[in-house]
Amino acid sequence: MTQDSWRIHLGEEAERDFVQILKYTHDAFGARQVAVYRATLIDALAELASGPDVLGSVARDEILLGLRTLHVARRGRRGRHFIMYRAASGSVIEVIRILHDRMDLARHLPANLE
Repeated sequence: MTQDSWRIHLGEEAERDFVQILKYTHDAFGARQVAVYRATLIDALAELASGPDVLGSVARDEILLGLRTLHVARRGRRGRHFIMYRAASGSVIEVIRILHDRMDLARHLPANLE
């Protein structure tokens, strides 16, 4: 059994994505669905504490070396977003964006990524 040793850090754009997703969900589907989808997003983010190679994650080296995605639709939960992240030094998972799965992921990377 592995110990959760990775810390999750949401970048500025990922934090903004999280807020905008919940605002859209509230406006389109109401307060009850916001609570459900917020829990879905948080659960998917929490799974990253196991490390960057969490079950179901996909390497996206064709977009950016070291980039990975994890779809939030997991463990019986429904959702339409990818968490875009990479491993950083000090056992940190750097969450770069949270994007709808119909979006072109490469087009929405922050310009300052190396």
